[in-house]
Amino acid sequence: MARIHLFEFEDLPWFPSFLRNYGTDFLQFLANKTKMYEPVIPLLQKGLQNSCTAQIVDLASGGSGGLLWLNQELKKTYPLLKILLTDYFPNTDAFDYTKKQAENIDYLAEPVDARDVPEKLKGLRTQFLSLHHFTPSDAQRILQNAVDAQQPIAIFEAQERSFRSILAMFFSPITVLLTTPMIRPFKLGRILYTYLIPIVPLFVWWDGMVSCLRTYSVKEMQHLVNQLNKKDSFAWDIGKMKSGPGVILYLLGTKK
Repeated sequence: MARIHLFEFEDLPWFPSFLRNYGTDFLQFLANKTKMYEPVIPLLQKGLQNSCTAQIVDLASGGSGGLLWLNQELKKTYPLLKILLTDYFPNTDAFDYTKKQAENIDYLAEPVDARDVPEKLKGLRTQFLSLHHFTPSDAQRILQNAVDAQQPIAIFEAQERSFRSILAMFFSPITVLLTTPMIRPFKLGRILYTYLIPIVPLFVWWDGMVSCLRTYSVKEMQHLVNQLNKKDSFAWDIGKMKSGPGVILYLLGTKK
């Protein structure tokens, strides 16, 4: 199945930020509740250890993804761990909620472009469920920026271009309807635009389906790396692993 870069509503500048935030809140809740990223803990530990750092700079954080649960697990090995949340469209309400749950997590309220990360932000760069939002040229810019800054980078996608992933996303509106009352922080607008005016389930359905079609395969991520300048200054680990009934595609790059 060829990669198709259709649009996602949450990428559109005109899309209302509160609706975008309801979508990323849903993804954050699901990732933490299901411990979706449990299999990637060894990779994160490897990235931190190989880079001699105890800081994670999360790019394109959305609603903070599964980092709240991952943080608890990583702190068992790295008690001094610090996590900084960033995004081009910062969901500051979700970031603030996450920060209140874990004192070692902080965030930037101003936009941060994953393709051009400020030099002052040092640490293991991570992206959860976000690389597919970028075109191949922009995805390559993300990786090149990490290599140029000599900063490690770890990328994880919790879907792939397959019939199974697309089928799972097809039924995502049902999951939205079932989980919305449990999502925090509670917002009346989330209830309104989920049940009375069901925009959230519909745009999550569309964006989820398109996410699968946009996702880079292991071979395509390897191709992106092969095009980088000074790629050999980094060690690259690219592959796929099981996560419950689904899969996680991953890329880890650390300075040699």
